[in-house]
Formats: sequence, structure tokens, C-alpha cells
Amino acid sequence: MSWELTRRRFIRAVNSKFIFDRIPLLHAVIFFIEMAIIARLVSRFNAYYDERPVLTMMVTNAVLGGIADTVAQTITSVRERALRKPGGVSKDDTVAIEIHELDRKNPWSDRELIPESKELPPPFDFERLTRFMAYGFGMAPLQYKWFSFLSRAFPITKTSAFGPAMKRVAFDQLIFAPFGIGCFFTVMTIAEGGGRRAVAHKLRDMYIPTLKANFMVWPAVQIINFRLMPVQFQLPFVSTVGIAWTAYLSLTNASEEVEVKTAPYSPTIRL
Repeated sequence: MSWELTRRRFIRAVNSKFIFDRIPLLHAVIFFIEMAIIARLVSRFNAYYDERPVLTMMVTNAVLGGIADTVAQTITSVRERALRKPGGVSKDDTVAIEIHELDRKNPWSDRELIPESKELPPPFDFERLTRFMAYGFGMAPLQYKWFSFLSRAFPITKTSAFGPAMKRVAFDQLIFAPFGIGCFFTVMTIAEGGGRRAVAHKLRDMYIPTLKANFMVWPAVQIINFRLMPVQFQLPFVSTVGIAWTAYLSLTNASEEVEVKTAPYSPTIRL
């Protein structure tokens, strides 16, 4: 019990530190650690890929997924810290105001990604970070096989490039994207402790808005990806561009947890 109490006090103390009274210190430290790992991977990516292509993709995908969730948790923390201040958000909290405006103008969903609850945010959620990294790690082999299949099925040559690239985009968006989004919400809900009812509830509320957002963002990205990127860089490119997308998914998934936080599948941390 004494160890648990010490741990909780330590976590509370670390989570109470902010840079310039805005950016959570712990979030920033974790972000820079993740960026250092990515810098190491980038510096030797070709060598790692030549030796173990699938494992390289899995590690890269996991770290990029971790970065995306760290960004999402940081956005929530910045916004909610501003709300906790006496008098609420002030005119000087430009970052928090901008985050709120982007959330309010979100064209893909009527649901607030960062609800104005003074009970939020919890301290940095390492379990949530682990879930995102594990999901990226586990999905990488499937994505790798999918991109390899597309490159074989629709080869791009000097004389024929645009047509095969568009076919790849069409197949990716009409087949893999709907499957991937459904898989994401299903796996995340189960990892949070939810059952079939929780999965059905999450898909009912989140699947269609997220799929619409996907169709607004990813076709253009995938045209660039399939048209210009060698096959070994396609998944890293998608994962890198997808940091913002995965952060959006993280916020979307977490916003559902906030609204049903009393449900058994909604993980919360209270210190």
C-alpha cells in the first residue's frame, strides 16, 4: 500500500508541472523521447528495412502511433488546464482558444472532441498510450501486406503511372479504409474492457463520422503516397502523415469515453 501511495503522489507531482504554465511537462518529455526514437529509426531506416522489413514497419508504426496519442493527450491537457483556471479561459490562453475553435468548427462530427469538463484531463494516461502503440505495432504487418499487394496488383511504370495509382487509391479507400476504421474502434473498445454491447455502441456513434472524415483527408494523401513513394516508404509515409489523423482518432475515441465514463468499459484514472 505504501508503494502505491508513493507512486500516486509521484505521478500527481509530475503531472502538476507545466512549461510556461501551459504545456504539461510530462507530456513534453514523453514526446521528445518518442521523437528521439524516431530520429534513430530514420537515420538507419534502410539498413533496418533490408534486414527485417516487417519488424521495422511494426516498430516505426508503434512509435508514430505513440506520438499521435501523446499529441492528442497534450491537446486535451492544454485545453482543460485553461478551463480549470479561476474565471475559465482567458484571452491570453491563445493556444487553448485555438484548440477550442478548431474543435467547434470540426465539420465531421457534432460531438466535441474535447468536452468542457473540469474533471478532465486525467494525468498522462500510459495505458492509453500503450494501447495505441500496441495497435500500431499489431496492424503494421497487415498494412505491409496490403501495400505489397497493391504494388503487385497495380504496378506503376514509366509509361503507366497515374492510372495504377488511382486504382490503388480506390481499392485502399473502398476496401481497407472502412475495414481499418472498424477494426480500430473494435480493438480499442475491447482493450479498454468493453464487450459486444460497448463495441456496437462505439461503432454506432463513431464509425460513420470517422469514415466521412477519412474520405475528406486520405484520398489526396494516398495519391501522393502511391504515385511517388517507393513501397518500403509507403507505410512510414502514411504513418507520419497520419500522426494528425491518429491524434484525431485518439480524441474521437476518448471523447466517447468521457460521455460514458460511468460505463464499465470506460477507463479513468483518479489520483
